[in-house]
Amino acid sequence: MGGVVEDLTRNAVDVLPDGELERKLEQGRPLRVKFGIDVTSPEIHVGHAIPLQRMRAFQDAGHVGVLIVGDYTTRIGDPSGRSTERPILSDEEIDRNAKAYFEQATQIIDAERTEVRFNGEWLGRLDFAEVVRLTRTITVARLLERDDFAKRFAAKAPISVSELLYPMMQAYDSVAVQADVELGGTDQLYNLLAGREVMQAYGLEPQVVLTTPLLLGFDGRKMSASLGNYIGLTDSPEDQFGKAMRLSDELLPEYYALVMERPAPTGDPLEAKLELARFIVARSHGEEAARQAEEHFTRVVREGKVPEGVPEVALPAEDPVHLPHVLSRELGITTSQARRLIDQGGVRLNGEPVAELDVAAERLRGALLQAGKRRFLRFAAS
Repeated sequence: MGGVVEDLTRNAVDVLPDGELERKLEQGRPLRVKFGIDVTSPEIHVGHAIPLQRMRAFQDAGHVGVLIVGDYTTRIGDPSGRSTERPILSDEEIDRNAKAYFEQATQIIDAERTEVRFNGEWLGRLDFAEVVRLTRTITVARLLERDDFAKRFAAKAPISVSELLYPMMQAYDSVAVQADVELGGTDQLYNLLAGREVMQAYGLEPQVVLTTPLLLGFDGRKMSASLGNYIGLTDSPEDQFGKAMRLSDELLPEYYALVMERPAPTGDPLEAKLELARFIVARSHGEEAARQAEEHFTRVVREGKVPEGVPEVALPAEDPVHLPHVLSRELGITTSQARRLIDQGGVRLNGEPVAELDVAAERLRGALLQAGKRRFLRFAAS
């Protein structure tokens, strides 16, 4: 039992209450292991994958993964760690993000052993009397123990009633699927513990709470899409490899422990980064893609050469050509990101930095455009 528990709880920060997971495992039945996600974004990064790796460990031990897609709770927005209320997404955005999220999650979890549920199934059917019953399970004083709520309340910043309802709605998910274990990052500890209280109020055996660390971005700051310091599971092999190689030496032990789930090797940090980069790319795209990404990195970044097979694009019809629009259209970055890249000297034409946003069309004819270290395209000669 000890070895099994150690594998299931690897890298866990909290496993609460003490001894409860062992007691549930001794029942000799498959446990229902819940992980809930609000689909505010269509993309998963390697930090999001840490609790999914724990779900996979439970699945490999014969338990059932229950992936809750928060289509209903996304309409409210999780206030965890927020100083303001989250914006509300459209139904179309939520549906699109939910599909993309599940496709990415199955890079980590076993789709065949995963029960996918949308919490609109039960939350959308609650009548007002049931909502009132749910609100009786937790006091306002208990809700205001949350650090983010406490800070906003002290600062007299707005807290909507819908935000106060959010922890109870997430907890009700555990009631609906009769969760035995709930997984989440350390920022979710309050919500997960609230699940225990609500389950008990509904006459169910409370779930075990298992939290995992929050992975830092490759620049050492909090991993965030807005900071651009994350490695996305849908990033291209070249981008995944290049981002992994940007890790500081100090972050290697953390990434090895949380992403690869083994100690970082001693010796040359460069070789350790190469191994980590290969692992991340192979997990998302396969071994051959990892090999090609490493070749690309060696040629373009380490040797400073132009990669093979640079895509050719048609010369834009307008003159002058607005480069941010070209970079956005051809490389999939936003125009504001493209402008920043140009301002920082990160865009080159035939090896020379470009300082202006608008460039004469004739200057682009047949030219090689480089954005950052790893992205290239060539304009047609005619």
